[in-house]
Amino acid sequence: MSQAASPDGSHEVINARRTESIDAPHIVSLATKSTEALFGRVNIVNIIEKAILAVTLSNASEEILGHAAFFDFPNLPDVDEAEWEAWMSKFYYTNKCTALNTLFMHYFVSKNEYAHGCAEEIIRTAFNAVPDLHFLFLVVPHGVYPDAAVSDVFKPMDKKEGVMAGPNNCVMFVCHRHNHVPVLHIRHARVEDHDDLTPIFNRHSDMLKMTYGDYFLAELIEAQNDNMQCLVAEVEGTAQGFMSISDDVNYDLLNNCFELGPFHGLRHPHPDDEVVPPKTPTPSPPPKKEESVENGRTSQLSTSSFDSRLSIEVEHVGQFEEGIKEEFGTAGEGGTEKVGTPKTETEPKTAGSRQSSAKSSKGSVSGEVKVRPRLTDAQMNGSCSSLLSESSELSVAPEVLEQQQSAPPTQGTQRNVWSRDSPVRGTPQAQLNAPPKHFIPTYKGSENAFSVQLFCIDERFEMRSFDFLAKAFSLFPTMDFCILTVPHLVPEFPLLQGFVRVTPRSSSTLPQELYVFHRSGLLKDFRVRVACSSDVRGVDMLVQTVDLHDNLLKDLKQFNMARRDESGTEIQAFVAESQDQIVGVAIVRREEDIEYIRSHYNIEDFIYYNHHRRQDHAHLHHFALNPIFNHLSKHFLKEVLRLGHKTCLYYPLYPPYTKKEIVDKHSLVGCLNNLVPVHARRQIVYPLTELESNAPSQRVLKHQEPYALNHINRKLTLEPKVTINARIVVVGASDVGISFLETLAYCPHLRFNNLTLISPHGIPGEMLPDALRDSFLSTSHCYSQEEYSKSALRTWVNVVYGKMTAIDRKKKLVVVNGNVVVPFDHLVISTGQQYQVPCPTDADIEAGETNADLENSPDRRHTGSVPKNLFLTNDAYDSSVALYRVENGLLKTEKKIVVYGNTLDAICCVQTLMSAGVEPSRISLVQPPLAYEVTCVNNPTVEKTITDNLAAAGVTVHTNCILARYNTTDDGSEVTSLDFTTTSHPLNVQCDALFPFFSKSVDFDSFKAINDACLVYDGKLVIDASFHTNDVAIRGAGTITKFQRRYHADQWTHANFNSKEVGIALAVEMLRLFDPTVEPQSTPGEEPLNLVPIYRNPKVHGGILPGGLHYLQVAKPSLPVPLDFHMAQSDYGRELITGEVGPDACYFRLHLNQYNTIETITCLSKQPVPASNLICLFGIHERYLNNMLSRYEEGLIKDFYSYFQQSWSMAIYHDRFPDFRDEIRELLITSPEEALEALEEKVRMVVDDEISMSKTQRRELLEAYAGTGAKRAVETRLLSFISYNYYHLPMYAKPGMV
Repeated sequence: MSQAASPDGSHEVINARRTESIDAPHIVSLATKSTEALFGRVNIVNIIEKAILAVTLSNASEEILGHAAFFDFPNLPDVDEAEWEAWMSKFYYTNKCTALNTLFMHYFVSKNEYAHGCAEEIIRTAFNAVPDLHFLFLVVPHGVYPDAAVSDVFKPMDKKEGVMAGPNNCVMFVCHRHNHVPVLHIRHARVEDHDDLTPIFNRHSDMLKMTYGDYFLAELIEAQNDNMQCLVAEVEGTAQGFMSISDDVNYDLLNNCFELGPFHGLRHPHPDDEVVPPKTPTPSPPPKKEESVENGRTSQLSTSSFDSRLSIEVEHVGQFEEGIKEEFGTAGEGGTEKVGTPKTETEPKTAGSRQSSAKSSKGSVSGEVKVRPRLTDAQMNGSCSSLLSESSELSVAPEVLEQQQSAPPTQGTQRNVWSRDSPVRGTPQAQLNAPPKHFIPTYKGSENAFSVQLFCIDERFEMRSFDFLAKAFSLFPTMDFCILTVPHLVPEFPLLQGFVRVTPRSSSTLPQELYVFHRSGLLKDFRVRVACSSDVRGVDMLVQTVDLHDNLLKDLKQFNMARRDESGTEIQAFVAESQDQIVGVAIVRREEDIEYIRSHYNIEDFIYYNHHRRQDHAHLHHFALNPIFNHLSKHFLKEVLRLGHKTCLYYPLYPPYTKKEIVDKHSLVGCLNNLVPVHARRQIVYPLTELESNAPSQRVLKHQEPYALNHINRKLTLEPKVTINARIVVVGASDVGISFLETLAYCPHLRFNNLTLISPHGIPGEMLPDALRDSFLSTSHCYSQEEYSKSALRTWVNVVYGKMTAIDRKKKLVVVNGNVVVPFDHLVISTGQQYQVPCPTDADIEAGETNADLENSPDRRHTGSVPKNLFLTNDAYDSSVALYRVENGLLKTEKKIVVYGNTLDAICCVQTLMSAGVEPSRISLVQPPLAYEVTCVNNPTVEKTITDNLAAAGVTVHTNCILARYNTTDDGSEVTSLDFTTTSHPLNVQCDALFPFFSKSVDFDSFKAINDACLVYDGKLVIDASFHTNDVAIRGAGTITKFQRRYHADQWTHANFNSKEVGIALAVEMLRLFDPTVEPQSTPGEEPLNLVPIYRNPKVHGGILPGGLHYLQVAKPSLPVPLDFHMAQSDYGRELITGEVGPDACYFRLHLNQYNTIETITCLSKQPVPASNLICLFGIHERYLNNMLSRYEEGLIKDFYSYFQQSWSMAIYHDRFPDFRDEIRELLITSPEEALEALEEKVRMVVDDEISMSKTQRRELLEAYAGTGAKRAVETRLLSFISYNYYHLPMYAKPGMV
């Protein structure tokens, strides 16, 4: 904060911040006639939208005192923004002015009394925000002279000799950095600097003083020698910053802990360097094995029935099917093997693959762990190191794996072992007796790096921290790299913004982050220009080690030849030069699908769409930049926008199963960290037949391969992200865990470098879409396959494939599968609950025991061996394994299948088995007694329909049965039949395959890890309302948790609420620790009222039930209560039902509460249900729904399905309709004038009296609604909502159309 003084001597504390569009009206109010004379008549919203840097000054009461907007080209309509350098050089001496160090002020306003102070503060802010900025220019028209506040800062430029006329009837004014925020003077430290520096160190931390004494700094300065130097930054004779540098670097430790391939191990090249993994000899293949996979790769495009569900590449990351090798001359340390190359032929399955699938389905813990890192920082920040990185750890021939299939498991360090023929990714399939370690390159050259050992600077000058580096490199002339390590929890400071973060190896537990800077990064001759034909050779040399570089070069040649591709789409290519060498290349095309992007992604979170022309949007296809210029990647993007006359760039990330011809159009861009991920929008399911010509255009409706969208625009190019290096580990890929990770990864102003997910099967949604697999279990409708595809979490999250088996709270480590440790700073346990192997009660069947005679509880944990033909099914991976076994083993036989459970998943499983081709007569559904009185659907009509359809299909149903005994084969490996106790007599059921859905509980390994770590466990993991366990670093969420007993709400848990909403709430709590825009919270706050948090989103269940009926249940979060009991309550409300149940069911039930708001929706239909539409009806008052209640009572609604597909209802399904409702509420609770009551207050007075509203009161409220202007305001907002979203809602008439 600073102070601005007015002429009368008063001072105002001012705060500088980025300008927001909401500031526009206040900025306009500051404009004067002189403002218009100097800058012309401008659209201030457009200025804010397009400005590279827009700064607003406000006081303590948030009153705006001043504003300025800066662009990277002059505000002259006759000057091409891409040619301003040549234009200026005709009239002025601008040899030192480049696009890197120059900006132009397009607008400035301020309060008159604070004009001078505002102008100076804005200029200081601009120079501090952009360290490379040295010149600010102002275009002044002839006949106009700037106000005194501006003219004191900007001075006229001298024209070139011989130039008489001014440029374009204007005069150029300039402001130099050295007059406001000069470059720091860096010199050697002296002992007498101690007194100046000590207070700066003490303000940050007193740890050094406590550890080394009061005079540690003087002693350090005095100990300088050739190997250790100390520098200070001097300002006006006072030391304001300190840096200690040394050539003492532990190269071997850093090489073992970090991916140093792009930096050649921080050493000079040497002939004996070992940078390529040694080749492993391939033994002869074993007999009777068909070689069906080349080089151990799996196919992602197999056409077989099984591969369509399961075939995912072993290490395919996003759309990038092949790794990118390192830039610095040698092959990537991850090896040269490429993973995930699609094949066009169907691979024959072998017996080995079926055995592997069966083995996978057991989910063994005692195996090895596979680690798949997120895209590395080197890849996303410009390095061309191998994309495979740690992903390609396995360098063993596939035949060796086959030979070792039967070997006993061992505890080794290898973390990526899989069966060659395994059709399922993510679970270890083979263990090696001597598992090979991941190859780590060895570098023999001389040392090539020095380190920063100690650094501190006064916060007033911290944005100039970069000034130390030139002096530091001059002291070590033979060193090319400067390195810096910081603890994970230290916030990123300005010095690090020019460094490249080095990705840790997946095996590293070093509690430090490593940052590297190359000497060449000091060069300031970085220039971006349009590519030409002579650049092809330089670009080829730059990208020759980049996979898909052939496509990049093909696009470059197409640009040089025609400036358009074969389809006629505009194509543009740009190169970056330094020292007359090509160091970067970018290729973009005009974005032809901008209507699709606008309608399917929330790009309007970042831009005002109407202020950008259609030709202003571009699609990024290729971007490669030498990693030593990584800190200039945003400048490169800014120049691409300026030179290409664009304002927005878009880049897609496709899911792993996308077709190769689509993925290959894009190479891995080295600037992904500079882009912001964009949330996908929920789409309306349109009744196209009914809408006909009133449906949206094909540009909106057309089907495209799903992708995750990343974006950058002009105003984001100088918007820094706050880097968070804290290691946040999430255990469990439940809906809660995924929504938590998604919320963090999609924070546009934050960059989380160390998000890790521990899960046996990785991130959901990475297998090929398969309707049959997805119908195997019920769904919560939190995420669909397409929503997973559009999130691309694999890009931002490290994935460890395995199960948590221990937690070391003291060392902050999670042990996975018993032999791999994952360090954390914050741990989130969200494993949820899973179906477990049912434990027999060991009842005496021969004695005729019944359920009432049982001595042992059926809820005990099963400790015996698990039969091979028992299939636990908890997620899509398990469903794929089960379906594979069904299709390849059970369909061709007459074997009997038993489904054990009374859950919705059990019923869906029966229907899926029948859909897969299993004869219903071979299926037995055995249902245990209800644990509570509430059934899985809690609706007698639906329950009867399910029972009738099962009987009609021929499925045998047994009720009130409890498992008593497994009858197995002689070796105990498979179940042959099952014994049950019932309420009357024992039951024996033949069983060749068992699908247990008895009950969900906490996984034993998770329980043991939690319990052994002394986390409070009371049937579930105990948490407070802020998700904290008894360890401040460990949080819990989801169905694995329960609230502390002090809340006196034992029945209420996260299981009663919407899991996605719970995950988002957890992320919001976590962001308090990291987000600088919210109030920080270092420890859990006090809870004056012990109340369970309120979650308002509905709890949703759905699935496909017997008879092919589509089921949907949307209900208010509540405790499980039988429907009949609930309906008997006096405040229940009423139910509305249309349709009938039966073979062609079209049953639709609505429950309206006492306020006529929809509280429950139940659908059972033979036709697919538009679930995403109908979920939007929850919480809506019936008056919103075209006076639904009165129409129903009048008999005008015969079928709710058709009623809610009428064109009037489409706006209610719009993803922005909740925001519109909030706007309307804001209007009604806001008082139109200071002396008048708001309409809400008048309504509340009537409601609080608890007396039914009289006709007189109702008339008075309606008159107030119309008389205060609220009615007109609501109508205006409604028309604005319809108009702005008309591309989604063309079925509505707008004013002037009729």
